[in-house]
Amino acid sequence: MRLVAIVLAIVVLAGCPAPPKEPDPAMVEAAAEATIKAIPAPDSSKFNNVHSAMKWDNPYLVITRGGVDLVDYRNNEVRHLKPDEVVLALGKLPPSAWPYGRVVAASENRVQAQGDDALIRKNRGIVAGTLEGLQVLINWLPSV
Repeated sequence: MRLVAIVLAIVVLAGCPAPPKEPDPAMVEAAAEATIKAIPAPDSSKFNNVHSAMKWDNPYLVITRGGVDLVDYRNNEVRHLKPDEVVLALGKLPPSAWPYGRVVAASENRVQAQGDDALIRKNRGIVAGTLEGLQVLINWLPSV
């Protein structure tokens, strides 16, 4: 009887699926980069006359002392990101979020405390370098 219970337990445990593995961060990042690179090149005729973040239809980034805000005015949403999370966040957006092509609008947070300039400049440099490496054009708008 004991032997039957042990065999039954082994069979049941062997039939259980293994817990899902965490995806490899490098592969997730590579997939996000590939998604972004698949977006068509920027079409400046679609956004040259857009000078307001409220009217911008592509992703809009606000560089802050603490990182980057991904702002979606249409849905009244703001996602707070670290600079190294921008690629993953942009890579998760649907193609419909990129009507102007591979371009984002960006601005700096003008509400600053003393010492924020250096942090904002650092985050701006990280984001700009990252997006430049992915051939994403940045349309810099006035500070918000």
